[in-house]
Amino acid sequence: MQEQLGRLRDMALRHCSPGKMATPIPRLAIHMGQVRTALSPALCEPMLCLVLQGAKTVTIGDRVLRYDPASYFVATVDLPVSGCIIEASVDHPYIGLSMRLDRDCLTGLIAELPDPGDAPAPGFAVSAVTPQLLDPWLRLLSLLDEPRDLPVLAPMLEREILYRVLQGPQGGMIRQAAIADSRLSRVRRAIGWIRANFDRPLRVEMLAELAGMSPASFHRHFKTATAMSPLQYQKSMRLQEARRLLIANAEASRAGYAVGYESASQFSREYARMFGTPPARDAERLRRQGPGETVANLLSASFGKPLPG
Repeated sequence: MQEQLGRLRDMALRHCSPGKMATPIPRLAIHMGQVRTALSPALCEPMLCLVLQGAKTVTIGDRVLRYDPASYFVATVDLPVSGCIIEASVDHPYIGLSMRLDRDCLTGLIAELPDPGDAPAPGFAVSAVTPQLLDPWLRLLSLLDEPRDLPVLAPMLEREILYRVLQGPQGGMIRQAAIADSRLSRVRRAIGWIRANFDRPLRVEMLAELAGMSPASFHRHFKTATAMSPLQYQKSMRLQEARRLLIANAEASRAGYAVGYESASQFSREYARMFGTPPARDAERLRRQGPGETVANLLSASFGKPLPG
């Protein structure tokens, strides 16, 4: 397995530079970092992440997960997270791969596999890497050197990677995310509403109705999937979007209002609790860091709500 990881690392290094780089392979990006980073908030889409060198942690709700070359991270719902690189240097940079999950491909695969049932499932996990999983990754990355083969072979290899993950310990979770009426998919329906309307008042009863569950059942399944209550999820999204607006030079009171806060003091208090410092001071510190990866990630992490004029 170490040989496979070494070959993957060498191939990735030939096609990346510091930061996040999209590749000609659909849904695949290469990440490279030469320094350890502070916690950086972002919205994590459903994806599969593989570390080739270094290590990273991601905080989701009250859970902290570490993944490195011995493990992979998978998320099946949109999640407000905070991540940081914890092992990296100029000589041995952090190198990672991420692949956004293609629901159509997953739906086609699960139709050919046994039904695992619909037990409560989290929306994210870390699992051990296997040689069988690394093998299709190797063949997929090799296509970066053979671009003419991409249109035909990349979809086949993506399907093989997803098949290997479906056969692993997180297979049940991923199947549920792809089945239209599973509990996890119904939670995803509610998450979609929160993401599109995070600046509006939230009623758990309305979200439960949208998910087709009782309020108590919905609350339980939502927290299982996201490690947060619906209100905590909304608050995290609000504060992350406010931080992005502040870095883009919005005033603190204006940013708080834009994401749904009616009280400037409540916004400042909750912002400081989440990020460690008051809004204006935190934004000034991040701007001084310059156009590094942390600030760039924040500026590109908008949830689609424009700042009111």
